[in-house]
Amino acid sequence: MGHTLGIRQAQKQKTRQALLDAALELLEEQSLSSLGLREVTRAVGVAPTAFYRHFRSTADLGVALVEEALGSLHPMIGDTVSAAGDSDGRIGRAVGLIAHHVETHPAHVRFIARERHGGVQPVRQAISGQLARFAQEVRVELAKHPESEGWSDDDLLMLAGLYVDQMLMTASLCLEALEASEEERERVTRVAARQMRLIAIGRRNWLV
Repeated sequence: MGHTLGIRQAQKQKTRQALLDAALELLEEQSLSSLGLREVTRAVGVAPTAFYRHFRSTADLGVALVEEALGSLHPMIGDTVSAAGDSDGRIGRAVGLIAHHVETHPAHVRFIARERHGGVQPVRQAISGQLARFAQEVRVELAKHPESEGWSDDDLLMLAGLYVDQMLMTASLCLEALEASEEERERVTRVAARQMRLIAIGRRNWLV
């Protein structure tokens, strides 16, 4: 009996992932607000009623995609601002990690970029919640830096928000440059690094 339940659970998880994968592919060309569940189930080859065994609505599916796209990035975000190395080293590491993530997960990055200000409120809220969590995690890491001595928690959180916003902007620029020449991709990463250095310069002079 337990073996049978295990097989069923594995099949259910497989179908759920297939629905997520199909939706993500369909969202390459449209927004979530225009996506129909019949499109998704047709792409997977299951009946429309099967959709509701996994998600309450397309908005619920979108929230699951947010978790898939951003939930696994928390360790990476922490690594980008860890106390190891100097400021330029941290910036170079951050830009490199972001560019690599965009290259390996372009559909997820495109989905977040489009839906962050899209028409599906639960998805906007899910993205906002993940970004707020990133900012809190970055704040914790920034507090470990010697440069943060004398900073208030509120100011550190404000700085963390600037870095998270810049990381998102960098990801969007890297996404746009995916099909460009290598020279253009290098230009994008150079500009992104300079923008982060500008934030770092402001940080060093904030308490002056």
